Amino acid sequence: MHCDRPACVSACIVGAFTKEENGSVVWDGSKCIGCRYCIVACPFQVPTFDYDKAIEPEIRKCDFCFQRTKKDELPACVEICPVEALTYGPRSELIKEARHRIKRNPDHYVNQIFGEYEAGGTAWMYLANRKFDEIGFPKVPQKPAPGVSESIQHGIFAYFVPPVLFYSMLGLIMWITKRNVVSNEEESS
Repeated sequence: MHCDRPACVSACIVGAFTKEENGSVVWDGSKCIGCRYCIVACPFQVPTFDYDKAIEPEIRKCDFCFQRTKKDELPACVEICPVEALTYGPRSELIKEARHRIKRNPDHYVNQIFGEYEAGGTAWMYLANRKFDEIGFPKVPQKPAPGVSESIQHGIFAYFVPPVLFYSMLGLIMWITKRNVVSNEEESS
């Protein structure tokens, strides 16, 4: 959904998620420790985790084709869509276009732009011909989610003085385990 104030960025204790200028929320696998706080924090339940490779954390989510858009190319889904159902551009322009479409075809669209206000607003928005809860979209409050995740995270660590030590030890254990797995695979080859 690429929230304007993404909960996954706020919840990530190692900075593996970043919010880019074009609206993309991007994950950096080289920083991730696999804690999955991002999954818990996301009000849209977007990030997923590859549980088959717990030693090599792999969070999966759309990155708005960040490598393409920073070269002024369209996201792949927008470029390839055969019916041109997807539109890419500045958020304010997309909201104007969505309102125009709703006004022009009130019998075709419900009078809501999903993502305009949900979780404080998102860079990815939807129009539909039925109410969004009827088609399986999550019920998300308008308040940005980072306020909720930050208060939970800060509450957890308020009395836990050495969280850096704890995560350093966890990272060391994961690194040693990963190194042993790679060594065993090389010996097997």
